[in-house]
Amino acid sequence: MKISIAMLACNEVANLRRVLPSVAWADEIVLVDSGSTDDTIAIAESFGVKVYSEPWKGYGPQVNSSIDKCTCPWIFSLDADEEMTPELQAEIQALIRGELGGEPKFDAYWVPRRNQVFGRWMRFGGQYPDYKLRLFRKGTARLPEDTEPHATPKWAGPKGKLRGDLLHYQYPTVALYVEHMNRYSTASVPLVLRKGRSCSGLIQFVAMTTINPVLTFFYNYVFRGGFMDGREGLLFHMYHSAYTSWKYAKAWQATKAKR
Repeated sequence: MKISIAMLACNEVANLRRVLPSVAWADEIVLVDSGSTDDTIAIAESFGVKVYSEPWKGYGPQVNSSIDKCTCPWIFSLDADEEMTPELQAEIQALIRGELGGEPKFDAYWVPRRNQVFGRWMRFGGQYPDYKLRLFRKGTARLPEDTEPHATPKWAGPKGKLRGDLLHYQYPTVALYVEHMNRYSTASVPLVLRKGRSCSGLIQFVAMTTINPVLTFFYNYVFRGGFMDGREGLLFHMYHSAYTSWKYAKAWQATKAKR
């Protein structure tokens, strides 16, 4: 059994120097670049990565493009700001080689992800274990075409769980987090509108831009223990709630502009 790593990149020099050594053991690494102006492509090629340059088509179509270019029977979908721990590397290799009891029992596997936010590894508030469907047989899992940024591939069949952690260096600074959330909330507007949540009515507007974000904060910060992640936990859950409000406010604004 062989495995491909499917990745996306755009100006990811710093992250590639960390993530690529953690997957150098893979049989194939496929990277779809969407217009890097730094040394992303040169660094990737120095690791033997197969690089394809394509214009940005949206998160779902872009990830699916990288998946479709993989040629091995197994695929691991990996973000540039992530890194496989040695434990996860060994577990995946043992699984696909049949060293964990023969042929893998499932066609897709959840992987526990550990998120680092503002320099702290988050443990509470639903941030760990942050399971993501990343390992799957070719021809099974895919992303919906109209998905939100950083969504996970979907597979309707039975799924297994791995134990080794995937490290996610998510948001090193507050400024970067705010910039990402502003961009992601804008990218989420078409999906919000397709779901019929234009917030054109007053009740829906108040519910989605105010009540929903407040409840989201209390659920994650209080009931799921986010407060135990210190100052970083407070800022993360507070700003995440703001992101929830932003995407619905932007959907309302887009609907208003059309009118």
